[in-house]
Amino acid sequence: MGMTIGEKILARASGKDVVKPGEIITAKVDLCMSNDGTTHLNIDIFENQLKAEKVYNPEKVVFIVDHNVPSESAKTAEVHKKMRIFAQKHQIPFYEGTGVCHQIMIEDFVVPGQLIIAADSHTCSYGGLGAFGTGVGCTDFTSVMNTGEIWLMVPETLKFIIEGKFKPGVYARDLILKIIGDIGANGANYKIMEFGGPAVKAFTIDDRVVLCNMAVEAGAKSGLVAPDETTIEYVTSKGRQDMHLFTSDEDAVYEKIYYYNLDELEPMIAIPHCVDDVVPIKEISEVKINQGFIGSCNNGRIEELRAAAKILQGNKIDPYVKLLISPASKAVYLQALSEGLIDIFVESGAMVLNPNCSVCWGSCQGVIGEGEVLLSTGTRNFKGRAGHPNSSIYLASAATVAASALTGKITDPRGAVQ
Repeated sequence: MGMTIGEKILARASGKDVVKPGEIITAKVDLCMSNDGTTHLNIDIFENQLKAEKVYNPEKVVFIVDHNVPSESAKTAEVHKKMRIFAQKHQIPFYEGTGVCHQIMIEDFVVPGQLIIAADSHTCSYGGLGAFGTGVGCTDFTSVMNTGEIWLMVPETLKFIIEGKFKPGVYARDLILKIIGDIGANGANYKIMEFGGPAVKAFTIDDRVVLCNMAVEAGAKSGLVAPDETTIEYVTSKGRQDMHLFTSDEDAVYEKIYYYNLDELEPMIAIPHCVDDVVPIKEISEVKINQGFIGSCNNGRIEELRAAAKILQGNKIDPYVKLLISPASKAVYLQALSEGLIDIFVESGAMVLNPNCSVCWGSCQGVIGEGEVLLSTGTRNFKGRAGHPNSSIYLASAATVAASALTGKITDPRGAVQ
């Protein structure tokens, strides 16, 4: 019996020829990453409970300050200081103010076939490059930082075969919202979501990351796209080699296979307060917004910024709407600057923020008040996620946010791009 991509990665990491769903394995971790959300807790466990003296391999550990940056309080500053001192002591690669952790990892570290764990739920993003990424809690992360190994149960795999081509105004963001709406927030619990088919073969790396990043919002352990020429070109352009280019076998067994045709897809939106409460934009009645946000590890890359800029260029946002834009990384920010996108954003009336988790994280920038409505490209729309508990968050594509910021109400972007 053949294996899926995910099973092959876990087999390699555990030193086995074959693994099967449900099997418990001990695997060697290729990389582990932690951000300022929990690293201070990891350090406390490492030093005070494990009483460990050395991380297993400093070259395989990465610390990234991205959630509350710049620090908004003395308490946060202490968290960042603790990370900085520990990283310096153990010679761990350390990033601060450079962007969202997952985008940094994709730009600087990830190669196909790796097993990567991180103390953040959207670690599944790395599947866009054909790597098995998954989020873990503090104790698991600290154990990996100490030993380089982790135990895992091999997940079942769901396959999503995508055909067709995006119509103007429709994006990968709409596709993953549609999928999560169909299968539900628990529809892929502890499973691998493998995205394939002729449409995915034509997707950019940014598109693939968008799909895999949100897999956890359906409960998935990881999301994966088979690495191909596009992946190899991206990874080698970053100077990285030593790839494991796994693809699923023809006789691999999937728990279930889903089919989607992009020709039939239209702009989608997740309505408050569940990420799987998803409908086509045309089905919701008029909803006025107070704030728009473009950014996050899901939708803050250069392609999303280009889509937004195309709509905003030469136009002014509604005077009673705030539009906040945070590029996913310093590299994305610089690319947007060189392409003139930042000029377009500022001239339209938007506020451009430093690269970080920003409004999506809902703790340091752009929080909203009681009764206010946020239209966001972030990852979650839970009640109170972005500010007052009696506020509302809708999730949509960057194009939808841009078009809506111009009109002051949730707007189908297709009219603005055609």
